Amino acid sequence: MTGLERPNATDLVAQLQALEAALQSQAVRADSARLAMLLADEFVEFGSSGTLWTRAATLAALPGEDFCPRSISDFHARLLADDVAFVTYRSQRHASGALPPSASLRSSLWKWRDGRWQMTFHQGTPIPA
Repeated sequence: MTGLERPNATDLVAQLQALEAALQSQAVRADSARLAMLLADEFVEFGSSGTLWTRAATLAALPGEDFCPRSISDFHARLLADDVAFVTYRSQRHASGALPPSASLRSSLWKWRDGRWQMTFHQGTPIPA
């Protein structure tokens, strides 16, 4: 498979989970260029804090954030159209410094564009402790 082909159904879950994990990694969150490649121009997020994030706000905020390690479980992905995928999973933010651990349910819409997946929408819903 070349980089310009959409993944088959078998590869879809693994590829999208790897992209979601990358967006939760310190290396990608600190790198504006890598973030810009993963987030579509029209990207919007309804954060678990209740904050509405645009692409511009996300690109400005993430590189300077106090990073907290995160993990993903219960990951599911499915195609809604040939070029649109929907993912859901549980995210665990691990305690770091003054920030306590927290858990949230996550969902994202990914669009296949220019030979790669880009996130167009993301939502985090807190799971009460």
